[in-house]
Amino acid sequence: MLPGLNGIEICKKIREDDEHTPILMLTAKSEELDKVMVLEKGADDYLTKPFSIRELLARIKANIRRVKIDAEYEEQENLEDILEYGDLYIEPHKRKVTLSGEKIELTPKEFDLLILFASHPGKTFSREKLLEKVWGYQFDGYDHTVNSHINRLRNKIEKDPPNPTYLKTAWGVGYRFVELQELIR
Repeated sequence: MLPGLNGIEICKKIREDDEHTPILMLTAKSEELDKVMVLEKGADDYLTKPFSIRELLARIKANIRRVKIDAEYEEQENLEDILEYGDLYIEPHKRKVTLSGEKIELTPKEFDLLILFASHPGKTFSREKLLEKVWGYQFDGYDHTVNSHINRLRNKIEKDPPNPTYLKTAWGVGYRFVELQELIR
């Protein structure tokens, strides 16, 4: 019921160019057929008037959360079959890690940390960013949770954990995974 184009046409136009941006339709139309048609044309959610601000915000947050999860899954799917750093081999789809030919047993969080680091070599992640990406934004734990997991991960993948080869500390900032050219030196 917009002037010019209607909401369904706008939704179709957005979906032609962009399949990832969440679309939440706010409308006075409450018939089931209207809802079904809009959702089939590409909307992610549908909210009829009147609505509360709290429900609107909850739906917006849920849609943003879905988009972030989809993007992280897509990034994971696009990873190479094997990430190789010197003697360290990581097979993301198998959740398998070997060091010098020996299988390394990692907890799910340790593996998620390692994949995040290894898929972004050289990029420094703050503790807060690691909490957000690995534990989720709703995690209410302490920053020191990250330190504990990093230490346990280092003990498993580093030959000399106090002098790490792979997982470096960026003092005062966070942690980063070594770049391949650093290993070659």
